[in-house]
Amino acid sequence: MKSLTIRDVIINKAASEKVARFFPWVYDNEILRYPQDAGRGELVRVCSPSGSFLGLGYINLKSTIAVRILSFVERPIDGEFLREKISKAWERRQSLMRHTNACRVVHYEADDLSGLIADYYNGYLSIQINTAGMENLRSGLLSALAQVINPRGVYERSDARSRAKEGLDAAEGVLFGEIPDEIVVEEKGVRFCIRMRESQKTGFYLDQRRNREIVASCVGEGFHVLDVFSNTGGFGIHAALQGAAAVTLVDVSLPALDLAAVNVRLNGLKNVVTAKADAFDYLDEAFKKGRRYDLIVLDPPSFTKTKSSRGGALKGYRRLMLAGLRLLRPEGYLALFSCSHHVSLEDLKRVSLEAAAETDSRLEVVEHLFQDRDHPYVINIPQSLYLKGVLFRKSLP
Repeated sequence: MKSLTIRDVIINKAASEKVARFFPWVYDNEILRYPQDAGRGELVRVCSPSGSFLGLGYINLKSTIAVRILSFVERPIDGEFLREKISKAWERRQSLMRHTNACRVVHYEADDLSGLIADYYNGYLSIQINTAGMENLRSGLLSALAQVINPRGVYERSDARSRAKEGLDAAEGVLFGEIPDEIVVEEKGVRFCIRMRESQKTGFYLDQRRNREIVASCVGEGFHVLDVFSNTGGFGIHAALQGAAAVTLVDVSLPALDLAAVNVRLNGLKNVVTAKADAFDYLDEAFKKGRRYDLIVLDPPSFTKTKSSRGGALKGYRRLMLAGLRLLRPEGYLALFSCSHHVSLEDLKRVSLEAAAETDSRLEVVEHLFQDRDHPYVINIPQSLYLKGVLFRKSLP
């Protein structure tokens, strides 16, 4: 990677204070002065109004997040920098790898590589390069990933929506080596099939790994389990392997359910069925038919990606909880999740309390649930905490 002269961006006092506390974003309305001919994704020095150094990052004036910090110390942003960051991230995941052969290696800003995701699946990598700055570092990133991890293949499935906001075209395909049609991964002995070309995002919801285990630990003898928004069956399959009598996986996506059926067979299960349906329709119909469950998992996709639509999202979670509680037997368990930064844990508990009041339910909080540790939450970066959940028990008064 060539060494370039790095120009200064001056930011306002409020932004300077945030960056000085290791917050890695500068918004477009926080910039006081910048190079008028700055290239998209160009590396820049970020400075306070007095001119003191705050960080090195890249600028993109097409984005609301105009500057993303890569380093809070002055140093070259080169191949050595990228290898160091990826090596550190990979080393931090090794304790997890004693129990699984799949993990997130790089998680955006939490690993000091804003705009990059890299997931490891049993010898293969699935990556997203979602910003102009990371796009400019593409060759160095791929070289560093190859040197540090030595994958048999690398597949790119970059987020088209994120890239469009950055003024970039969509990007998907094999970047290196061979990518098989199916890759089998394990987490504590539970097997899952990954199809990189067909799956959502980078292949699998690794962030729910620990939560799958926690929720399944509640399963008792004779339990009937309902896994709604099941995708490829993660929660339900864990529950079935813990001894559930019957498990139903509900999702609107037929390809996801086809892969869930593969996962059911991989784990030698006979007590799991799938249902292609809209989640809300299925919950309403199940209530009308008198079905009841001992464990229900409600893990919807993000109901909101912006603060302005948060109110509508909360109505959606409340409606889900109402429907779930009507189907839940006394002493049964219900797990509710949100994968949006804009919905807090307290939001989830508040709408759950409202639903409990409407259904005359008494809810005990068994666990607060968060993303697994290969998706780090850095307290200096509030946005890095996105996955929240609550495991409830519908206890008798």
